[in-house]
Amino acid sequence: MKGDSLGQLVMTGVPGKELDAKTAELFRRVQPGAFILFGRNIETPTQLRNLIDDLRDLNDVEPIITIDQEGGRVSRLRLIGNEPPNAQQLRDKDDVDLIRRHGNITGRLLRFFGFNLDLCPVLDISFDDDADNSLRGRCYGKTADEVVRNAGAFNEAMRGQGIASCGKHFPGYSAATSDAHYQLPRIDRTREELDQNELAVFRQFMDKVDSMMICHGWYPSLEPEKTPASLSRRVITDVLRKEFGFDGLVMTDDLDMGAILNGYGLEQTIRLAIGAGNDLAMICHRIPEIETVHRILGALPRKQTDRAMESVARFKTNLTPPDKFSEIAFRKIDNEIWDLRVAVLGEERARQTTPQNVQRSPVEMF
Repeated sequence: MKGDSLGQLVMTGVPGKELDAKTAELFRRVQPGAFILFGRNIETPTQLRNLIDDLRDLNDVEPIITIDQEGGRVSRLRLIGNEPPNAQQLRDKDDVDLIRRHGNITGRLLRFFGFNLDLCPVLDISFDDDADNSLRGRCYGKTADEVVRNAGAFNEAMRGQGIASCGKHFPGYSAATSDAHYQLPRIDRTREELDQNELAVFRQFMDKVDSMMICHGWYPSLEPEKTPASLSRRVITDVLRKEFGFDGLVMTDDLDMGAILNGYGLEQTIRLAIGAGNDLAMICHRIPEIETVHRILGALPRKQTDRAMESVARFKTNLTPPDKFSEIAFRKIDNEIWDLRVAVLGEERARQTTPQNVQRSPVEMF
């Protein structure tokens, strides 16, 4: 195995709106398999496309370029355009054709900038629309069947435009009463409760999404030891891979979140993440540390890294190249997003709740 190829197991954030020389050299050395972009990386449509083109040019192997573009407040591209309706607003409108329209627009928008993976759909059920667990507004249904129908419509339409999808947050973050961005939630659901609700949704998407994101919740019914699902072999290998038969790409949620940072050092985190069965370790904010991550990966059992490498390589065989960029084409798609907002919310409400009038969360959600 080439040493640099181990970088394929790293998903890294990017510091700013353009690549400085130091960061470019770091990425050339490590050769990350995936890049995730945030609001800090977005200023104008042309700037964003140039940044993504530069990231692609740095890599010997075509990289995964991803973002959280769900709708509502978790829509990074609202910084340069209109904000799409969120999953709850689409759910409440109860028109599956509008959800398909959202998926179609989202796929075309992302292809246009050069993204090839969207970190959605959210497959969590909303047990409480007002719960303070980071899912507010992001769930497609209050029941398993409602989520399957609505998230399925979005997922199919987006994938139809050549953008890979990611089901999250396995094995189901719905019953969390705290936010993993700050601490590790303990989710006391019995296996029977999970099977009837959260896991019932994920089972329906095993062959419908291209990847899965594992959340940082502790589920004692699945993992007796106090361990985040994202670092648990019982959850990822035994349940997701073996029991459910998922053979797509598996990634951690951001390993820079409080649920991980409060309990684990970097080396232990990476060893546990890959040993548990993840293919990609996501480092969104400690970007200089990806060189250390690369070294840690080099010390792991070859059987583990080979397995993950094969999964990443298999995923990449289906990546779709970006569409040709033009400012005019972007404005046309952005107008479609506005029309969708109006169709879902009505014109008066759509104008009242534009991003300029809504206070943003200081935490960028996943």
